[in-house]
Amino acid sequence: MDELRQWLLSEAADEYKKFSAGLIPGCENMLGVRIPILRKKAKEIARGDFRAFLSVSEDLYFEETMIAGMVIGYARIGIEERIALFSDFIPRINNWSVNDCVCSTIKLTPSEYEPFWNFLMGYKDSQKEYEVRVVAVMMMDQYLVPEYIDRVLAVLDELHDEAYYASMGIAWALATAYAKFPEETLAVIKGPNSFSDATYNRAIQKMTESYRVAKEDKQMLRDMKRDIQRRM
Repeated sequence: MDELRQWLLSEAADEYKKFSAGLIPGCENMLGVRIPILRKKAKEIARGDFRAFLSVSEDLYFEETMIAGMVIGYARIGIEERIALFSDFIPRINNWSVNDCVCSTIKLTPSEYEPFWNFLMGYKDSQKEYEVRVVAVMMMDQYLVPEYIDRVLAVLDELHDEAYYASMGIAWALATAYAKFPEETLAVIKGPNSFSDATYNRAIQKMTESYRVAKEDKQMLRDMKRDIQRRM
């Protein structure tokens, strides 16, 4: 860990730190190492004795946590071990950046979809902000396929969306689902659903901002926004 920290300090860029820290609230332990550089180091560690690394990995710096999560995604291991390592890692997530970068690093093969889905369902009823966001972002990254879209939309509707970054993750997943499966997603957001006003409107906003959504659909979506002030 001392060697890793010395390397991180040598790669840190103050200007990048100032820029990134402004986008990631509460991340006072950031050094300012760019994500592609962290990914390169994580791949290097994943090719070596990554289990020993993970056994001593700490969270002194934002970048240490990020690398540890990426190593779990890059390591060439079976699905059971990846699930076990990711399960141990999830409590270490305390910001959207680590959450989303690590989730995007985990790539599943078709045979791994179902066991990993069952693992995610263990967090479906969680009220912890980043456990909820993990579920939403992993489903967005891996499960927006014909075989899973109906299950994904049903789970998104059941997640606790009170916390801000949980709500934003669900909204992002819904907007991405609409871009890929507009009919199925529209049926969910038009019908009875449990999304909070904030999550619902954030999803609509993201859909209207997406270049993957047709222009003719965007006005329809804008008209579907909930009038929160009137409801109050």
